[in-house]
Amino acid sequence: MKDTIDRLRIDGAERIASAKNETEIETLRTALLGRKGEVTSLLRGLKDVADADRPKMGAELNKLKVELGALFDTRLADLAGEGQADGPALDLTLPGTPPTGAGTNHPLLSVLESVCDIFYGMGFSRGEGPEVELDYYNFTALNFPDDHPARDIQDTFYIDPKVCLRTQTSPVQVRTMEQTEPPLAMIFPGRVYRNENADASHSSEFYQIEGLVVDKAVSLTDLKDTIDIFVRNFFGADEPTRFRPHYFPFTEPSVEVDMQCVACRGKGCGICGQTGWLEIMGAGMVHPNVFKAAGYPDDKYTGFAFGMGIDRVAMLKYGIGDIRLLYENDLRFLNQFRGVL
Repeated sequence: MKDTIDRLRIDGAERIASAKNETEIETLRTALLGRKGEVTSLLRGLKDVADADRPKMGAELNKLKVELGALFDTRLADLAGEGQADGPALDLTLPGTPPTGAGTNHPLLSVLESVCDIFYGMGFSRGEGPEVELDYYNFTALNFPDDHPARDIQDTFYIDPKVCLRTQTSPVQVRTMEQTEPPLAMIFPGRVYRNENADASHSSEFYQIEGLVVDKAVSLTDLKDTIDIFVRNFFGADEPTRFRPHYFPFTEPSVEVDMQCVACRGKGCGICGQTGWLEIMGAGMVHPNVFKAAGYPDDKYTGFAFGMGIDRVAMLKYGIGDIRLLYENDLRFLNQFRGVL
């Protein structure tokens, strides 16, 4: 039997190598390895081999079966490659597949720059500050008491007891006032961080823009006029606003600014909680303690500050119902704004 196995190993390899197509390969596979094939017949004949030689012959036959199976697979792969080479030639004169389109700005960046442009037109300049901020600038200099809930680790990402990721762009106010003499009118756009669970209206990372004006005899009326000009230019000339009393540690008096709901036009709907209004920013007159931390004499200067979320402004303007869409980088969503922003 050993001679028969050796002969079949050589003969089988030659026959497989000479097969010209897949049909011949499968016919030969049946002839060699099928139920009535030559290798199968030898396996059935092991019962006639002497007991001492049977294990060795069985191992040789199994080895042959594996070797022939590998040769079949290799020959099929070779034939597939030869078929590709014999296929139609590549026609270089055919037009190529056009790209999906040139890159474009992300909606958040486009909205941020549009907002900044409006304030540039009102005489504001632009500043920036660090995202990794000292607790002093993020809280203490902004008149947050030591026991204020915002200082809690549940709301703030702390790096160590004195350093955190800024929770608002307001720290840049104090840093700017420390280095700049009045009068000043500046905006501070940037990324901020809150230790919050993500949902349709909240994210642990989002964008804000802070505004600050300091001069002699700056009043709440100046703040209202500034906000109204922004809303008319960004959302449309017919969008009314309203101020509501509120509390922020760094402004006094403090207000929240609402604009008429863009979905129901003030009639009341699920988006605005049936009130007809949507909150767009917080604002107020700069608190004397903030002036004190910055080294400004509060008996000489007054000022106002405001802050709004760029994400929320974008959602209001373009009817985006889930803030998470702005951060998932889904091209199906982002391509909706191509040519719009």
